[in-house]
Amino acid sequence: MPAGRRILIAGIGTHWGTELALRLERDPDVEQVLGIDTTPLLARLLPSTGADTLVHTGILWYPEPGKPQRALHDINVIGTLQLLAACERTPSLQRVVLRGSAAIYGCEPTGPSFFTESMASDYPLRTRFQRDIGELEGYFANFARRHSGLTCCMLRHQPEIGPGLDAPLSRYLSLPVVPTQLGFDPRLQLLHAEDATGALLAAAMNPIRGAVNVAPSGSISLSRALRLIDRPQLPIPHPLFGPAMARLGDRLGAGSLYGDAVRLLRYGRGVDNARLRTELGYEPRFDAVAAVRDFAAADRGLRLVPVPGVGSVLDRLAGSR
Repeated sequence: MPAGRRILIAGIGTHWGTELALRLERDPDVEQVLGIDTTPLLARLLPSTGADTLVHTGILWYPEPGKPQRALHDINVIGTLQLLAACERTPSLQRVVLRGSAAIYGCEPTGPSFFTESMASDYPLRTRFQRDIGELEGYFANFARRHSGLTCCMLRHQPEIGPGLDAPLSRYLSLPVVPTQLGFDPRLQLLHAEDATGALLAAAMNPIRGAVNVAPSGSISLSRALRLIDRPQLPIPHPLFGPAMARLGDRLGAGSLYGDAVRLLRYGRGVDNARLRTELGYEPRFDAVAAVRDFAAADRGLRLVPVPGVGSVLDRLAGSR
């Protein structure tokens, strides 16, 4: 790898932007790491940075303080359009990497065990977040076709867990009693946070063209994951599970995106990570089971003594977080 790399991180204030910056700072092949967290400023400043690589980590999966759920479309879709417009005016740029989401594949009862990158258009986009991801991926694909001299890479991350990672899925798995859907035991791929950052680093330093699934090898059932984490289940009939998650959505930090979680926790989703391992050259440290084991080892959530009635349990769960 040639010396003197100048890498700009859009969304430096996010967890993933900060973690990537820390990794890049330790890399002797990187001359300078630049960061910016406001897309309009990026549009004005990017051409003057001399950056050869742009990594966009600012696509949000959930609401954050100061970034409510009603703003997610503008942040994710309009923000990406503004970023790509800035890229067009930056002659030094050689590589563009976006941290996207494997939600593009959806969660379908008839879906394959492991989606490959070519299957993104095989199933409908059923939720608002899926449609947003599909829209921004469409813009990015058009940009890549118009600028064939740039290496453009879209990373499709599976949901992440890990010690110290404060995210809705981690909060869900750490509930004293975990609501599940009666009669369903989905197969999941929960990506360890260390591997999520490791894949970002690999793509920043040696990106490939096109979409790349970022996921651990293998999968794990939700029931086995909860046994490893030592959390009891509260099976709820499917028609009641959506309202239950809606009640917990704000407490977990998922907001209106609880609908995506309902489908994930009913049907599951697996993606094939062959391109990640063989073409991008990143081998995940944690497989699907090991990622949950590591999360379980660090988890210190409180247990709740069971009480009768679904509603009373959910009320106590919501009040305990």
